Amino acid sequence: MPTVAEQNLTLLTDFYELTMGNGYFLNGFYKKQAYFDVFYRSVPDNGGFAIACGLTDIIEYVKNLHFSEADIEFLRSKGIFDEKFLKYLRKFKFTGDIYAVPEGTPVFPYEPIITVKAPAAEAQLMETFILLCINHQSCIATKANRIVRAAGGRPVMEFGSRRAQGVSGAVIGARAAYIGGCVATACTLTDELYGVPAAGTMAHSWVQMFDTEYEAFKFYAETYPNNAVLLVDTYNTLKSGIPNAIKVFKEYLSTGKKFGNFGIRLDSGDLAYLTKKARVMLDEAGLNDAKIVVSNSLDEYLIRDLLQQGAKIDSFGVGERLITSKSSPVFGGVYKLVAVEKEDGTIVPKIKISENTAKITNPGFKKVYRFYDKKTGKAIADEICMRDEMVSEALPHTIFDPEATWKQRTLTDFRIRELQVPIFKKGKLVYKQPGLKELQEYCAKEVAGLWDEVKRFENPHKYNVDLSKKLWTLKHDMLAQSGKKEI
Repeated sequence: MPTVAEQNLTLLTDFYELTMGNGYFLNGFYKKQAYFDVFYRSVPDNGGFAIACGLTDIIEYVKNLHFSEADIEFLRSKGIFDEKFLKYLRKFKFTGDIYAVPEGTPVFPYEPIITVKAPAAEAQLMETFILLCINHQSCIATKANRIVRAAGGRPVMEFGSRRAQGVSGAVIGARAAYIGGCVATACTLTDELYGVPAAGTMAHSWVQMFDTEYEAFKFYAETYPNNAVLLVDTYNTLKSGIPNAIKVFKEYLSTGKKFGNFGIRLDSGDLAYLTKKARVMLDEAGLNDAKIVVSNSLDEYLIRDLLQQGAKIDSFGVGERLITSKSSPVFGGVYKLVAVEKEDGTIVPKIKISENTAKITNPGFKKVYRFYDKKTGKAIADEICMRDEMVSEALPHTIFDPEATWKQRTLTDFRIRELQVPIFKKGKLVYKQPGLKELQEYCAKEVAGLWDEVKRFENPHKYNVDLSKKLWTLKHDMLAQSGKKEI
């Protein structure tokens, strides 16, 4: 599977983006500067926050944005595109600006994750691919982070390739899971393409292939002494699997050799009961260093319950419920027009109005500040502001709930950070992309900077995401005007 950088994915777009582009070209709007925000409306699994992910693939897509002659011939065959528009597409490339929060950043509903400022035809065309990346990868990174937090510091390996939704779901999903906190993946291709460490042991078929379970374990342990993790539940975990594993381990160690890493894996049965029994058996055999790995349709809730029941587990392999985010598989990110720019440079805010108030957008060219308490280092609130607004750390700053404006709080002794950073300026990449390990470490640090109450799996504390007074006033003035005239 080639990476995004190695493919021309320009036509991976909804067809109406092209029909709108053709229309924009014919009426002259194609050069009009448009501003679009990417945001989401609700946290997966009713959690307290999500993890932004997918920016790297978006960068590669934008760098390679072009129409080949084959693409243009295909569009001509549809019989609806103007020849002048097709000629324009021959020299098509991205010339605008993109701002985004770095991958691994905790993000909250309605705040812009990505903002695109570009000529309308360019900005419109990119909608599908940007949402594809953000929605899929943020969903998986968020689920992985929940599972990793449930594991309480125990390593979690992503084991979901065979249950993923397609090739890219497996490969890119494993990358997102790593950013979310997983230590490794079973997907070898993700290791080759992105550098996520590939890991794994054996399947039940390995054990069945030999005449005896003991022979299967002995050959594997001697072949892979640096990772001699034996799957012990093919026949009878307590009466056969663990005793045979213990026999193999003791025989190998008796020769004076050492294992780099060794232990057992359980993939079925009552994992809490079996791991407690296994720990006793291993320890009584003097194999205190032997690790216990478990898998089998795990998620954050099952992992939490197992540990609360006293299960003796050193690490987890998590598959289908992670790679598909089974309990909450749709992220729900949207791409909405928030402003257009006149020829004189004036930015005209735009708003989408709906009887469903959750779908009313925040207008204008914006940015997001995150406020941190200086004493604790914890994030205390975000504020969505107009792009030209400045907040000073030297002065008290009052924030308020945009739905219940009487709920106000004056912040003092805080530091602030603007979440979005420039990615492209006038079509040129200006962002230095961090390495994958750096992104994982950044994610862990940022999540650690949230209060535990926000990180609860059930009924988390609602983190404050407020609107500045200037933005709140603009939004409500536009809503009021909408009732006086047709929009």
